[in-house]
Amino acid sequence: MSEPVLGTVLDAAVPVMAVSEASRLAAEHFGVVGEATALISERDLNFRIGSPGQRYVLKLANPAEDGGVTRFQTAALLHLGSSGLPVPRVVLTRAGDTEVVLPQGILRLLTYLEGTPQHMAQRSLAQSRALAQMAARLSQALAGFTHPAAHHVLQWDIKQAAALRPMLPTIRNGELRALAERRLDRFDALAVSLGDLRWQVVHNDLNPYNVLVQPDNHDEIAGVLDFGDMVHTPLICDAAIAAAYNVDPEKPLESLVNFARAYHQVSPLTAAEAEVFPDLVATRMVTTIAIASVRASRHPENADYILRNVASAHKGLRALSALSDSALKTAMGAL
Repeated sequence: MSEPVLGTVLDAAVPVMAVSEASRLAAEHFGVVGEATALISERDLNFRIGSPGQRYVLKLANPAEDGGVTRFQTAALLHLGSSGLPVPRVVLTRAGDTEVVLPQGILRLLTYLEGTPQHMAQRSLAQSRALAQMAARLSQALAGFTHPAAHHVLQWDIKQAAALRPMLPTIRNGELRALAERRLDRFDALAVSLGDLRWQVVHNDLNPYNVLVQPDNHDEIAGVLDFGDMVHTPLICDAAIAAAYNVDPEKPLESLVNFARAYHQVSPLTAAEAEVFPDLVATRMVTTIAIASVRASRHPENADYILRNVASAHKGLRALSALSDSALKTAMGAL
């Protein structure tokens, strides 16, 4: 069996830098003085910089990532700067630039958003609705944004799901592996229709580690983080990604429709988008399981973080796959 192909960036290990060096670079290039604390990340190297009155995130892009893709992410945040949405702001260097090119990679500084990570918060249908509406507003704010690097290939992009097949043998659970294969069969059948849907630049990774809720009200979204997976893709894929992490395995149909209806209230879905939505949610779950299984085997030093969403994806995929097509069609048709 040939080795699964993740792509250069997903195959690369996270860069290494001492916290003392991070503090020095923040002061030297951005004029921000404070103690650096390393943050966990999938591909980039991130540090929280503690500074009086405002905290920041110092980001060192993985050197395997094309600089154009990093600048695409920065441009998107600049585009969103006047949107009023709770996203990080780009902090300029002392020279007035958005980045510093170092031998280790591209260095950027963003504002640090305060809040409780969604994965640490109690879940509720109200929280899911709030996230769906935030996802819809975020996509609306990005609707007119374009960039030359927006069409880069990233395996986390749902439209690339057919390339997951060589990764499935890394899923050790035989029943789950067979389930993933069947879901990819369904994706292959609908993939030809994706070109007829609405396409735009989207966040592409509203997972519970990239969403903040208010500490005193977990049903209110406080922030959206990590624009590192942005890509140009069918708009409905972004909604499906966010929904994939908000399906309650005990009430899969209710929780799925709860999310879709709230999104639809802010950004109405077309009939074609609503029809493919459940399958795309399941495809995201397969994507999470397959990519995480491969990456964890290749990067055991970061396995805990890489595998963080796999358990919930297992449960969600089984629960969604147990629903009948007729029940899903009826529910999505009644949004």
